[in-house]
Amino acid sequence: MHRLVLWFVVLLLTACAAPKYTVDDGRKVDEALLGHIRSYGAGEQALRPAISRSAALQDPECDTQWELPFSVASSDAWSADDRVAWVRGLGVDERLTVVGVASQAPLQLRDKLQEVDGYSRDSAEQMLLELVDRRDAGRPFNVKLSTGKVVRIEPFKVCRGYTRLAPPNSPQTQDYHWLLSVHPLEVAQVNLTPDEALWTVLWTQGVSEEGGARMKTYHYGSKVVGTLYNIFTIASGIKGAALAADAAIAAAQTAATGVATELLKKQLIEQATAAAASRMREEMVGVARKLTQQQVIGAMQAAAANRGSLSGVAWVAATVFEKADAWAYTRLEKLRADPLAGFSLHQKLIEKGWAGNSMLLDSDRLTALNTLAEKQGRGDDVVAILQGIKPETLQLALADMPVASAPSGFSYEDPTELANSTQPFARGLIDGMLSMPVASAKTP
Repeated sequence: MHRLVLWFVVLLLTACAAPKYTVDDGRKVDEALLGHIRSYGAGEQALRPAISRSAALQDPECDTQWELPFSVASSDAWSADDRVAWVRGLGVDERLTVVGVASQAPLQLRDKLQEVDGYSRDSAEQMLLELVDRRDAGRPFNVKLSTGKVVRIEPFKVCRGYTRLAPPNSPQTQDYHWLLSVHPLEVAQVNLTPDEALWTVLWTQGVSEEGGARMKTYHYGSKVVGTLYNIFTIASGIKGAALAADAAIAAAQTAATGVATELLKKQLIEQATAAAASRMREEMVGVARKLTQQQVIGAMQAAAANRGSLSGVAWVAATVFEKADAWAYTRLEKLRADPLAGFSLHQKLIEKGWAGNSMLLDSDRLTALNTLAEKQGRGDDVVAILQGIKPETLQLALADMPVASAPSGFSYEDPTELANSTQPFARGLIDGMLSMPVASAKTP
């Protein structure tokens, strides 16, 4: 009897000591957030295989980064209600949970990471730090799952330019940097095909390759602090981008400098773009209806306005968007994928009325990319994707209309006021995060 009592006490103490993770208790959650969480998951499930496919390029001229055959998320830093939304939407709780896998990954969606190369902590952030350390070491390592299963992970090299999605609580966030680009969730909401996902990945790498030197010069050599921590928290969507957005909003509200002016101008453009997109959706009767030329022109004008509204390092990135298009096009061919995937993704976004991203082409980009396709005898295919509307017809129509567009030329001195500003997010969300002190560090 004494042994039985002792065993029961030990069992009770063990149960009390075990960490408790969020479960779906059926409570009411923010439905908009739930939808964004599901879109985030759909995007990760499309992009992670595409990132793996891009590794086959083995381009000797690329600067490279290490990547993993899976992606993770955690609800550790979220409120109680929002943690339930994460469980309901993607099966994600406080632990690092797999939300995207490539074909060669020895993991499955919803797997929970318990140890990373023998390292285990209750803090998701500390586990993320260890995971990125293992990734960037470039050597195989083991992870232990919550089931007790141990699997071998092999990082792989890709061309520089991480492709990441905005976190579900900041779905419209976008920023473009030579280390990574954050795409708004609307890009993931059009049911990306494998080739369209690959286009997005290669285009992001193309921005880095074609614009990296310009962006680094614009950065003015400022010191980057806590790179590993900040890059991974942004990339994982746990809270990095949300913190950056909050700080940028605070700067706009309190600063009486050129930075605030630029941020407010950007907000006005975004509001106008959203209104135009809303009107377009009201005019459409389902995506099956053929778009009018005027609707297409309106969407491309909104895309140009979005491009022209970018500031900081992303403004510099915008000057090479055409080159990134060409970079992605040629490499899709090398990977034996459909090089016209950029056109089909562009068309899907137009049909949805979503122009607050870099995947919907403006007039200059469409013309340049179509010229490349025509040289290879694919002009008729492009017209078919664009529902019979010829790019040159759109170009002529747009030539007679005022279009808010990106800068036509690049000058290292153009945005001097922003570049020299002491505001932490004057050069953009990603650059601001990179320059912030490390918020926390691994503890023994």
